[in-house]
Amino acid sequence: MKRYLNTVLIVALLGFSACNDDFLTIQPTESQEAGGPATEGAIMANLTSAYQILLFDSYADNNYNSLFFVSDLRSDDVFKGGGDAGDQAMLYRLSQLDATPTEVPEGLWTIYYSGIARANATLISCENAVGMDEDRVAELKSEALFLRAYYLHWLWKFWGNIPFFTEDLPAPYMAKQYQADEIYDFIMADLDELIALEALPMRAEAGNDGRATLAAAYMLKARVVMYQKEEARYPEVLAEMNEIVSSEAYELVDFASIWPREGEFCDESIFEVNHLPGEYGGKTWDSGWHGYGTNLPAFISPNELKDDEVFKGGWGFGPVRPAAYEIFEANDARRDASINVFEEGTYVPRFQNTGMFMAKYAARIGYNEPPGDVDLNYENNLRIFRLAETYLNIAELIAVHGVAPGEGLSAQDALNAVRTRAGVPSIPANVENIKLERRREFLGEGMRFWDLVRWGDAQVLTENLPEYASVRTWAPEKKYLPIPQSEIDRTEGEFKLEQNAY
Repeated sequence: MKRYLNTVLIVALLGFSACNDDFLTIQPTESQEAGGPATEGAIMANLTSAYQILLFDSYADNNYNSLFFVSDLRSDDVFKGGGDAGDQAMLYRLSQLDATPTEVPEGLWTIYYSGIARANATLISCENAVGMDEDRVAELKSEALFLRAYYLHWLWKFWGNIPFFTEDLPAPYMAKQYQADEIYDFIMADLDELIALEALPMRAEAGNDGRATLAAAYMLKARVVMYQKEEARYPEVLAEMNEIVSSEAYELVDFASIWPREGEFCDESIFEVNHLPGEYGGKTWDSGWHGYGTNLPAFISPNELKDDEVFKGGWGFGPVRPAAYEIFEANDARRDASINVFEEGTYVPRFQNTGMFMAKYAARIGYNEPPGDVDLNYENNLRIFRLAETYLNIAELIAVHGVAPGEGLSAQDALNAVRTRAGVPSIPANVENIKLERRREFLGEGMRFWDLVRWGDAQVLTENLPEYASVRTWAPEKKYLPIPQSEIDRTEGEFKLEQNAY
């Protein structure tokens, strides 16, 4: 059953349907001048506009920059696919580890900086709250801190050395560029502050599904700390992972049940993006800055699929690599729930065809009703954090990084929990097995590339596969993408952006 943010949020969202080019500026609401006294309604309007950015990442600023797909393209799980190498050439270059300043997913740059500006507006309004008790202000402030940290962490992972700002920017709307390690400190400062406020529940109450929680903050913190490899923080991250498990607010569920609409906001879901059905308003080709749907399912489904009772055809991007299919044991429930295998003749093959496509977010019949342009408006929710990741973080921190388990779960128990749910037997909780388990569990969820980078294993991305038109070479400077040339061109003087190596 589809669930929604509470009615106040839904109504407020309808009033935030566009963004101008000056996305670094804070746009005051009608009920609050920037920096002026803010009622709860004004704060909620700002906060809702900040949440809305979560809905824009599949057609980011009118670019096909789906967050999960763009992340997976640089991994060893999928090919680019589509019509040919020139069909969405930017994505092909990304898959070949050959991005340029004019061919990068700059839509993500735009939407996430807009998200930071909107989160800033919320935080400023919280500082100027009137007629509210302190606990309510702390709750809304915590949500805004989470969103700012979440958006900033994606910019940090993609580009590393980036601008950051916390105040409204005067003309010409430019901000100081920081080194990646400094950006990490900003992210952690937001997360530390919101955790210290103790204002968010471990799990959202009924009617508030899709809003930030303490568990979501812990999961974001774990991803950021482990990507940065700040070993001094590993014990506290492990303690927080165990706190999520011991709270019993979440539990693992049947793996295949997670991905249809009936599995949205299930007991395993810690945080997910709430894409709504067409009745709430859809995106159009002319504007990716309004509506509630996602383009990802159309993008990654086979071209002209026919005679299927569950899935619909799409554009043929993201065929799954044969090697990714082969990592699963034959009786692993995750294989068929993660990968669709289609027989020859049931669809029209396209570039880099393998006969296999990602299943978790595949286009499903009845999931993209009008209004709006239907291929942009599937209602598949994007699952950001799941309890399975909590368990595998515990296993990794102990068995891979040597953190003492204390009174929490052992690495073996944590790994067993995930494998038991998948219907496969226990295996030793060693480095190789835990890394492989993450790949199996999260295929198609945009995590594999980032795991390879943080483990120092990204050399496996070097390959020579002429039969799939994929010949690429990994180098350490490939960790960060080149900063979009359009962003460099709009800066000047002391704010002139310095390009990354690429």
